Amino acid sequence: MHDSSIKYNIVIDTSLYKPYITIVFVLFIILTSSLTSLNNIVSWAEGQQQQSVNNGNTKNVTELSKSNSKNSSIMLENKTVNYFENANGYLVYPISTTTTLPSVESNISTNNNNDTFPAVVMIHEWWGLNKNIKNMAESLAKEGYVVLAVDLYNGQVANTTESAQNLVSKVRENPSESINNLQHAVRYLASLENVNSSKIASLGWCFGGGQSLQLALNTEPGYPLAATIIYYGNLVSDQESLSKIKWPVLGIFGDQDKSIPVDSVKKFEDALNTNGITNEIYIYKGVGHAFANPSGDNYAPQETQDAWQKTVSFLEKYLK
Repeated sequence: MHDSSIKYNIVIDTSLYKPYITIVFVLFIILTSSLTSLNNIVSWAEGQQQQSVNNGNTKNVTELSKSNSKNSSIMLENKTVNYFENANGYLVYPISTTTTLPSVESNISTNNNNDTFPAVVMIHEWWGLNKNIKNMAESLAKEGYVVLAVDLYNGQVANTTESAQNLVSKVRENPSESINNLQHAVRYLASLENVNSSKIASLGWCFGGGQSLQLALNTEPGYPLAATIIYYGNLVSDQESLSKIKWPVLGIFGDQDKSIPVDSVKKFEDALNTNGITNEIYIYKGVGHAFANPSGDNYAPQETQDAWQKTVSFLEKYLK
């Protein structure tokens, strides 16, 4: 007969397993350290990549800001706004010193010339409304302007020469659409309570430079511009066409530009002078087309900085 109440006491000698426990613990520590190191390496690589991208996007603004440190602390308001049909632009401006602004539609200041800002319609290159243009808009806003960086590509941005060519061709096939877009950009700025509607200028580079001139030639009677700025854009030398311009013009060009040769710049300048249009035309020696674009092979930092200072001085002279 078996007694079911019998209990068995099993004693395990853990000392036998101590070496194995130690080995497992050491392996765990090594594995954890390896994973941590790997994560640190990946994070470092990602950080370097992001820094490289950011440097590429902000290089121009960084260079231009070196001589403008006095404006580095100016606070800006920015947002994406719909200013024409399906076109959304990037609006940026300094926050008024007299009023805290919760939104664009709010009244940031009283409606007089002392408390409103002059404004600029900024027109992108053939790449589209990319980060570089937005950075430039912010840089100009810190000079005391309400800046609307427009979009002539309906939200598309080119990353290759082929795609840029396709986008710019579509615009040139329907020039009235882009002109209408720019006219509405002027109207939009004029409607803002923080803008002095009698002090609105246009500024563009390359494709945008040509569009800046086209806006000047097609400005609506009720919305005249106060200044036009053209960076190596397609020009018009017909005196009758240029006679429509009643405000100062600034032109920035390079003498090695095969797209906009010096001869065409001279003819443009002569036509402006014949019509009695105030102008400042600068042709930089030794630089080619798009020399102010930091992502291009023709980028010339010293000439770019000098041209930007001339731009800021020009705007201050005729808009403030």
